[in-house]
Amino acid sequence: MRDTTIDDFLSRLADRVPAPGGGATAALHAAQGAALLGMVARYTTGEKYAAHAKTVGAMIAETDTLRARALRLAEEDAAAFTAVTDAYRLPKGEERTATIARALAGAAEPPARVIEAAARVVELCELLLPICNRNVLSDVAAAADAARAALTTGRVNVEINLGGIKDERVREELNIRMSGVDAAVARADWVTAEVREQIKP
Repeated sequence: MRDTTIDDFLSRLADRVPAPGGGATAALHAAQGAALLGMVARYTTGEKYAAHAKTVGAMIAETDTLRARALRLAEEDAAAFTAVTDAYRLPKGEERTATIARALAGAAEPPARVIEAAARVVELCELLLPICNRNVLSDVAAAADAARAALTTGRVNVEINLGGIKDERVREELNIRMSGVDAAVARADWVTAEVREQIKP
């Protein structure tokens, strides 16, 4: 996926194929949020921002890591969903049922990890907002909105798999990992509202 052009990816996304789908787009939302925040951080360097150099330097490194992680998750999501479709093609029986349940649990993992990455992007937006270069302030809101999309899209892509997961422990763990989505979305909304207030004519 990382070597695919945007046009090719969107054509594949629009095609009647099982993957990529919503899970991959959730991961790409998170990657874009991290990338935007990395750009803002890079514009928040130099003598004018020397007092925040340590914080900004750490943020550049972390957003680069989050961007790479999210891109990997987009690829992992596509592979995991392909495993689900393969499982459904098996002959009916206990083995098929068990294989589907395992595949669904595997398919829920990438979007659950996207949620975690996106929540961290929102946290970094909150940290960078008060100290960033005001010329790229709107990009902090864009990063928060991208992370918000990753959070809500990631959640629905976990939820779609929950019904077929038989292991109650796995289901409970996934629900716990999704439990902070609403709070993270509210924080992302706050970042965007705050930016809009600050740039208001």
